[in-house]
Amino acid sequence: MKRNLLFLLLSLAGLLQGCGRSVPEYHPVETPQRLSAWNLMTLAGNEVALNDSVLLFRPRNTLFSDYAHKMRFIWIPEGLQIEVVGDKLNYPVGTILGKTFYYPVNEQGYPVRRRDSGNLSRLSNREYRLIETRLLVRRQTGWEAFPYVWNEEQTEAFLRVAGSSMPVTLAEANGSRTFTYFVPNENQCSGCHTRVHPDGGLEPLGAVAHQLNYRLNTSDEEPQTVLAGMQARGWLATPPELSVVPSWEDDNLSLTERARAYLDINCGHCHNPDGAADTSALLLDGFDRTYRQMGMCKPPVAAGGGAGDRLFGIVPGLPEQSIMLYRMQSIAPDEMMPELGRTLVHEEGVALISEWIASLDGSCG
Repeated sequence: MKRNLLFLLLSLAGLLQGCGRSVPEYHPVETPQRLSAWNLMTLAGNEVALNDSVLLFRPRNTLFSDYAHKMRFIWIPEGLQIEVVGDKLNYPVGTILGKTFYYPVNEQGYPVRRRDSGNLSRLSNREYRLIETRLLVRRQTGWEAFPYVWNEEQTEAFLRVAGSSMPVTLAEANGSRTFTYFVPNENQCSGCHTRVHPDGGLEPLGAVAHQLNYRLNTSDEEPQTVLAGMQARGWLATPPELSVVPSWEDDNLSLTERARAYLDINCGHCHNPDGAADTSALLLDGFDRTYRQMGMCKPPVAAGGGAGDRLFGIVPGLPEQSIMLYRMQSIAPDEMMPELGRTLVHEEGVALISEWIASLDGSCG
């Protein structure tokens, strides 16, 4: 009888311990060296899968990161909710925002350049190569960023506070190219995530209300928007009422709508009235900036050699004479824009902005 009771107690303890492991773990002070310590995802065989307690999401517009795909996720501890202030989301202490960067691979195991395959919550290392997972953790003192780099075996990712770099050979339709993929350090993360420069603290870029207010899934059985998905999990009492922002990838929209959406997500975190690029007097955030604020016929203020001997940020009708396009096409560290987060030129982004500038009327004469 005692033996049976002891067995029952041990079994119950094991069950409870297993349940504890099934929930992500927030670390309020010390930062684990291994990504697995956060319990945000599990590794079974050759597959990495997100924890069921984690919500997969994708912002309406995404930043370019050397053609890497991204598995984005969010977790909020049970019993806590997001505070809605106007059209802003104030996430509670304990919130974890994550983003795993990966590439599809071909039969030879080389990363390939391919259109984003969508919102995947499971990644097989036979089909994908995981590069890094970045966490943005809301602690008592504010948001903190932690980059984790995956090992060659694809079994674990390790904290690299000083950042990292690695060669990546990207297979393309007409051959391949090798480039250096850079994992940012903690300070470089703040270069993009600090919208109010220099002391505003880190902020989310994609997990903001207007980027989450759109239909993520096509199934009628799923929540209609990412915000509704948060509400269904009890993380959000009432979503803010917002219009759906344009997507730069939506070919059904006007060039102006698409261009503004692209510049907002890729440039607006610095080029806003309080951002790190406020001295440039170039405003690329939001969807209601005037053409002059966006650089039309505006001489550079702080571009230095990055102007490429061109006179104005945007020359209507003439993308080849516009500083904006020159900096997007450059890969020189002192010229390229954005200056962080990429090594390659985003050809689709360049094509969009070039076509938009070519469509503009007027002259700077």
